[in-house]
Amino acid sequence: MPDLPISRFPIPDINELPDDLRERILEVQEKAGFIPNIFLALAHRPDEFRAFFTYHDALMERDSGLSKAEREMIVVATSGLNQCIYCVVAHGAILRIREKNRLIADQVATNYQKSDISDRQKAILEFAVKVSQKSHEVGENDIKALLAQGFSEDDVWDIGSIAALFALSNRIANMAGIRPNNEFYNMGRVEKS
Repeated sequence: MPDLPISRFPIPDINELPDDLRERILEVQEKAGFIPNIFLALAHRPDEFRAFFTYHDALMERDSGLSKAEREMIVVATSGLNQCIYCVVAHGAILRIREKNRLIADQVATNYQKSDISDRQKAILEFAVKVSQKSHEVGENDIKALLAQGFSEDDVWDIGSIAALFALSNRIANMAGIRPNNEFYNMGRVEKS
């Protein structure tokens, strides 16, 4: 692929970032082996970077009735509908790794209703998609349906909040033209050498 810009907006020099941002980015680089472009793209607005990743971590990293893979499914399914290439590719890679399934992300991003996932996961995605695409139509019956399937109120909140956060993320990534790192495309698809 040609060397295209990460974003339409400025990418700051990592050495000129506030210490907390630089440390966070370097930790991610150490763990992943590269810096995901979203970190660099958001770094030019440090307060927004902090706010976004604080909320992201509060939803995606906490103990929850949803598995980490189910949370990634929410991101991939809703991001596919929102046509966000960055989030589909990046979170699709994470989903493949968490599920240990090379096919899952493509299926969920394209048509979660025909994906090889459980009925529980389809119920999660039905609600997440409604929050993402038609939040004005979410009603008491939607909540009751999930509770009747054994989800807790916290689970329902998590599903809706993840869908909502990534609706925001999708729109920022699309507006800014944030490109996924090439490294994401093969993650969870090919064995590491």
